[in-house]
Amino acid sequence: MDADRAVRRQNGTRRTALIVSTIADVAAGFLILWILLFLLGANQANVFVEFVQGTAGWLGWWAQDIFTMDTEALRVILNHGLPAAIYLLLGHGIAARINRAA
Repeated sequence: MDADRAVRRQNGTRRTALIVSTIADVAAGFLILWILLFLLGANQANVFVEFVQGTAGWLGWWAQDIFTMDTEALRVILNHGLPAAIYLLLGHGIAARINRAA
């Protein structure tokens, strides 16, 4: 009975770690997708592009204008790339820590 409980606990812990890393991946994915759409000159009046831009702005609000560059493309890369990298590092770091605790 105790072995069964330990297996369930370990499965739950791994599932939690997977959820944390998935949330970090999705957040970073939106930020990176916005960078790509901006660099490729996507139509910003398009509903999908507006959605991605709004989501990326919401996810990266805290890092906006950390870097003020003359080149708009470089500004977008740095101001959205930094949050993407931080979300990936923190999310996967937390997930690894959760997995080690199992």
